[in-house]
Amino acid sequence: MEQKISNFALQSAPMKKIDKLFIKAYLGPFILTTVIVVFIFLMRFLMMYFNEFIGKDLGLPVFAKLFMFFSLITVPTALPLATLLATLMCFGNLGEHTELTAMKSAGIPLSRLIVPTFMMSLLVGIGSFFYNNYVNPWANLKGYSLLWDVKTTKMTLNIQEGIFYKEIPGYRIKVQEKLADGKTMKNVIVYDHTSNNGNKNITIADSGKMYTMYNDNYLIFELFNGRNYIEHQNSFNTYDETQFTKNFFKKNKIVFSLESFGIKRTSEDQFRYHEYMKNIAELTQKIDSSKIEIGKSINAQTEQIKAQNSYLFKKYKGIDSTNIVKIKPGLWIQKKIEEAKIGNRGAEMEEYALSHIQNLKSQVETDMNIITNKNKDIWRSDVERWHKLTMAFSCLVFFLIGASLGSIIKKGGFGMPVLISISFFIFYYVLMQLGDKYAKEGLIPVIVGVWLPNFILLLIGLFLVKKASNDARLFENDTYFAVINKTAVIFNKIFNKQKLEQTVK
Repeated sequence: MEQKISNFALQSAPMKKIDKLFIKAYLGPFILTTVIVVFIFLMRFLMMYFNEFIGKDLGLPVFAKLFMFFSLITVPTALPLATLLATLMCFGNLGEHTELTAMKSAGIPLSRLIVPTFMMSLLVGIGSFFYNNYVNPWANLKGYSLLWDVKTTKMTLNIQEGIFYKEIPGYRIKVQEKLADGKTMKNVIVYDHTSNNGNKNITIADSGKMYTMYNDNYLIFELFNGRNYIEHQNSFNTYDETQFTKNFFKKNKIVFSLESFGIKRTSEDQFRYHEYMKNIAELTQKIDSSKIEIGKSINAQTEQIKAQNSYLFKKYKGIDSTNIVKIKPGLWIQKKIEEAKIGNRGAEMEEYALSHIQNLKSQVETDMNIITNKNKDIWRSDVERWHKLTMAFSCLVFFLIGASLGSIIKKGGFGMPVLISISFFIFYYVLMQLGDKYAKEGLIPVIVGVWLPNFILLLIGLFLVKKASNDARLFENDTYFAVINKTAVIFNKIFNKQKLEQTVK
């Protein structure tokens, strides 16, 4: 018994060293690739909204917050790709330096060698799930609300020569020439539209200076040698020459409020309705509430139809009493029929009933559109709820693909692994977009749409793991040359056989 324990201890000691070797080979590429992938997605975000940032003088703190929030938003998408690339590089580097081959030669199966990196990927997947459920909704709320405020922010004050400037509310400003100091102006025209009565207040000056005061909250135009024209309006909304005022000045100041400039924060509560801003519990509550509303709407609609609709018309050549099909007389319609019989108004009643049915049909169609929109909200929320789990599970799927491909290819570095990783990730991303689209439109069940990409890649991963365990040579030229040569030999035999048969005939 003591001898078995000592043998087990001797065998477990080298395995601990091997486990540490795999963990070290995995952690470095994983951290590096996660940072690189997040940076790439961040640059993609910057390119998408680059035009929204130009000329708005947002300041470093605003940009820092935007980059921080959107870096956090991209982490769930970056983790599967980083897992695939890190695993592929880990096993590829060990295979390239024959360390993986030596371990297999020592009798250690691949299923045992992938255990330490599998445990690391499992921790990444679990962490990704909790991150998707708690951190990502918060980052989405903060990031997209701030981005909305950036989009709605006006561009900074930039009065150009010879062009009417319209960004200051209530004013139109034209400067014919600006000197090199950026403050001195020549030939200035200011239209005052604050009274909303057209071009009735005009100020013209030969020169002037502009500057800001009180922390850039106000713009001051100090004008020289100018004239001010004001056309007054009387109580009858008409104008005459006696109501026209013309003033000359040597120096005059016009103060413009810049309150409309600069970023203004919108309440985050206005963005909380979106499914991206909610965790699993909130999404489940939203789905349940929508289902209850749909049920109430359908019940109310059904009761209304039962109470009122008792006759339906079939469209033949004309509409007469033979075209009416009796269903179940409701109290309201039954009462109208009795009144029509008493008053001998059969034709009038048919016309009235037809009008009622058409109105009821229109109402039903409106209600069905509302129900369809609520169903789409449910599908979108359900897709986002499942993605909290599917994005985490994809880390394990990509681990299987990376570990098996790395042991087969036996190439490390950022060459072949990067190319293969990006190819698989693009394939996964396209499948995910298609599945989400069809699920959100109700064309396929939500659970099918969200799990289809993982299922397909899982099958590919299991196939590659089987090939890697058998030391298959999938990516070596000799393998495919041998298959091509065998195929050529078979075709030559068939061709020679047919040629021989034709010669005999």
